Amino acid sequence: MLAALKNSMKIPDLRKRILYTATMLAIFRAGSFIPVPGVNASALAQALGVDQGNIFGFLNLFTGGALARFTVFAQGVSPYITASIVINLLTIVIPSLEELSKEGPEGRKKIAQYTRWATVVLALIQAFGTTMMARNWGVTSNPTFFGLTLIMLTLTAGTMLTVWLGEKISEKGIGNGISLLIFVNIVAAMPAGFINAIKAVGEGGLNIFSLIAYLLISVAVIAAVVMITQGERRVPVQYAKRVVGRKVYGGQSTHIPLKVNQAGVIPVIFASSVLTFPLTLAQFIPGVNVVNRWIGYGTFGYNFLYVILVIFFTYFYTAVTFNPIEVADNMKKNGGYIPGLRPGKPTADYLDKVLSRITLPGAFFLAGIAVLPFVVAAVTRIPSNILYFGGTGLLIIVGVALDTMQQIEAHLLMRHYEGFLK
Repeated sequence: MLAALKNSMKIPDLRKRILYTATMLAIFRAGSFIPVPGVNASALAQALGVDQGNIFGFLNLFTGGALARFTVFAQGVSPYITASIVINLLTIVIPSLEELSKEGPEGRKKIAQYTRWATVVLALIQAFGTTMMARNWGVTSNPTFFGLTLIMLTLTAGTMLTVWLGEKISEKGIGNGISLLIFVNIVAAMPAGFINAIKAVGEGGLNIFSLIAYLLISVAVIAAVVMITQGERRVPVQYAKRVVGRKVYGGQSTHIPLKVNQAGVIPVIFASSVLTFPLTLAQFIPGVNVVNRWIGYGTFGYNFLYVILVIFFTYFYTAVTFNPIEVADNMKKNGGYIPGLRPGKPTADYLDKVLSRITLPGAFFLAGIAVLPFVVAAVTRIPSNILYFGGTGLLIIVGVALDTMQQIEAHLLMRHYEGFLK
């Protein structure tokens, strides 16, 4: 591990990417401590009840405590994720967007621009709800039109700056920028969770054996996530020999790695965003208690929808990232084939069948881990403000860490260095 870290800093391009990523993450964390003007953050955090095991506590985890401090990054990347989901779904149902997605880099740039504009709209809507809530609770120092507009625009600008940082990390750094921002936020909020656990044990609100059981479950979850994330089905591929002049090309055997969890942690992030966005808005609108009653955070309705959404987005994102028809066509063009199958459509159908079968247990695994905290809470009686780090939090931490390490691994192996993963 240490040798791999040392080798990664020997490669100029990789070193530049790592340092760039670290700089962007440092800027991001610094912004998480810049308060929004005109709002009593402590009073608002108390009114939201971020330590009471509700939806705002869950959002506070994803923002690294920025919501409790009510800083410029209080909204996090939730509007961007929701906008990405909307645009991706519209790409399927609107032919013009579908054609745009197939136009290569230029088409993807236009879709990314549409996503940014959608993010602005959703960020403004969420910022408006937050601002109105702050005004109604009397935690604003200047409840005039100008003062409220300033709060709303500050929150929206913070969201767009977060998106910009994430895109720059993906472009010039290492790893997925948006996922890394969420990763850093969760890790940054961990010390507070451990402190709350120790305090709960000291005050008698938490049994020490329950805490030990929770830690053991967390270790087991991490191990399971690593195994599922790294698990893959290798489909054998044979390339036919070609004679060009006096040289013989091809004839080698290889494989197509089909991952059990092809979508990574994206389905969990998407599902969380889809559920938290309407639930957050519902808190700001009087007379919608029915929403909290049926699908409020931690309820049976919430967990049921969470499971369904995770499974849906697992299949959806897998279909987006892996196209069996495209893979089969590329194999056919290069003289590759799966033993026992004809190139073209039979190969594509086979790949689709195999991928669908192995994705199902991966989807159920992700869904099970996502709702695990609520099951553990019922068994161990651990306060919900500690269990934020179970399930979804651990999935994101382990998944993003593995993805980032694999990208660094690729750079090391390409330059004949020994990597992290053996």
